[in-house]
Amino acid sequence: MSDSKKFNVIATVILGILVVVTMVPILMIVIASFTEEKTLLRDGYSLLPGALSVDAYIYMVKQGAIIVRAYGVSILVTVVGTLGSVLITAMLAYPMSRKAFKYRGILTFFVFFTMLFSGGIVPSYIMWTRVFQIKDTIWALILPNYLVTAFNVFLVKNYYTNSIPDSLIEAAQIDGAGEMKIFWKVMLPLSVPTIATVSLFSGLAYWNDWINGLYYINDAKLYSIQILLLKIMNNINALKQNTGSLMGTGAVSLPGTSIRMAMAVIGILPILLIYPFVQKYFIKGVVVGAVKG
Repeated sequence: MSDSKKFNVIATVILGILVVVTMVPILMIVIASFTEEKTLLRDGYSLLPGALSVDAYIYMVKQGAIIVRAYGVSILVTVVGTLGSVLITAMLAYPMSRKAFKYRGILTFFVFFTMLFSGGIVPSYIMWTRVFQIKDTIWALILPNYLVTAFNVFLVKNYYTNSIPDSLIEAAQIDGAGEMKIFWKVMLPLSVPTIATVSLFSGLAYWNDWINGLYYINDAKLYSIQILLLKIMNNINALKQNTGSLMGTGAVSLPGTSIRMAMAVIGILPILLIYPFVQKYFIKGVVVGAVKG
């Protein structure tokens, strides 16, 4: 067996083991969501539960209006936030990648500075709530923390620098194209891998976000699926006692542990469905964009 074949075999075995290690916790969450509550409390989590039950999902179906609304909020925030993040990131990275741009160094410094220092939670909270007044609005789930990140900007900037030759931009300029036309007609179409990568990063961040909801949202109508799960976890004892119920009546028989697992399954399901379609762009975008330009 040649060295390359040996390497492929060893790499395949190692990656296979890593896949199993990664999938086991997810599989246990799914199984726990279909396990009877008493069995979970008595035996803990297991790949082979003693008794199966769909009580958690039955309860969630009964509370469908709240869950569907939370799903709608999460989808809206993820779509709008991701589109805004990709657009702003790509536009900010473009002048940073242009050697002819006079203030390229200053702009790069300011973006890099945000990777090292931040204003902190309290100043950020005061700014967003008192200056921009976004508390208890949908913008509170979109604007803070995730709209623009320095890492994504540098990822796109390095992709521009390493993958798109200056001669192509010069040719567009000779044809009479301005900077905006070059950006829309040349840079973006040639940046599909890194745009897909940034979209995945931003989409994951927005979908999994609960920090913004915890800080800025008190209106239950604006709860995302993640913040709804957090509220359930924090108030599960009160739910079982049917006092201060978050999701309605019938909390005495609520399958507390299994419903948390069922909510987790609902939370990760869209990501599991979308990721395979962007994986090839994700790998190429990270590898090329991570090279120092």
